[in-house]
Amino acid sequence: MTSSSSVTTPFHEAILTEARFGLGKSPKSLSPWLFYDEAGSSLFEKITELPEYYITRTERAILKENSGEIIQRAAHDQRVLTIVELGAGTANKTGILLEAAVRHQNNIVYRPVDVSESALIEASKAARKNIPGVDVHYQVADYTREPLSLDRLAETRILALYIGSSIGKFTPPQAETVLANLRAQLLPGDMILLGTDLRPGPHKSVGDIVRAYDDAEGVTSMFNLNVLARLNRELGANFSVGRFRHRVRWNEPECRIEMHLESTQSQVVMIPGSSPIHFDEGEAIHTENSYKFSVQSISELLDSAALVPAHVWSDPKSLFAVTLAVAR
Repeated sequence: MTSSSSVTTPFHEAILTEARFGLGKSPKSLSPWLFYDEAGSSLFEKITELPEYYITRTERAILKENSGEIIQRAAHDQRVLTIVELGAGTANKTGILLEAAVRHQNNIVYRPVDVSESALIEASKAARKNIPGVDVHYQVADYTREPLSLDRLAETRILALYIGSSIGKFTPPQAETVLANLRAQLLPGDMILLGTDLRPGPHKSVGDIVRAYDDAEGVTSMFNLNVLARLNRELGANFSVGRFRHRVRWNEPECRIEMHLESTQSQVVMIPGSSPIHFDEGEAIHTENSYKFSVQSISELLDSAALVPAHVWSDPKSLFAVTLAVAR
């Protein structure tokens, strides 16, 4: 990754292409993978610790309570497991499963994949230090756009982790494509562990969901606004970050949270080598979706990628679900 707009790399070109494409549309948008530079990854880790952000602590509790059973079910035919993780970040929750895997088979190969190399380096150091028996081989890649390279040893099973409700960032067709691309790298009998945030229910209001993305401390606002600061740092753009504000909306028909960056005034932004970008007062950049699921919609999504649900774990309040699915 480069921090200077004077240096051109394939990753720099990908950022420039995304900015030109998304900000040239109407309505404007930016892909959420742009959030995760070093600063953005650090801010996201702070988000996961906020009292409003129930998602991480609920999923962690589910994994902690059921890690042994998850690994036993994944290694159903007694083959040695390799754990692959998409969008690994710093892999804070993943350690629970790695520890269970080491208890099961003494050693585990762990292959985290993420767009943020700094997060992967941190995850690798933590795993090697805290969990003897873990062999880490990370891959810096945008798994939503690039083919995965899942080198595997003979007679092994892959358990692919896609936790943290990351699949909710994509529209239903995009989510189907992400899972289908992953499924294409798996053999029959391999498994995927999918974490999904659930729809509003008796113990979870729309307000609870909104607050998870619009916290009182403003950490999520800083996380959202950092994408503009990143375009300034890496592309030499001239966004005045203070002229945008974080906005969160609940889209009931789509059953999703939307994050936007709203222009507080009429303004023009320049990215070197691109046409001027005009903003009207109140015009917004759509930066992220977070879809919420039902047990049925999870099953339908997995089925679209030739994956069959084998078991579902949830919390007592049905806030979150973790589903183990097998490749047909």
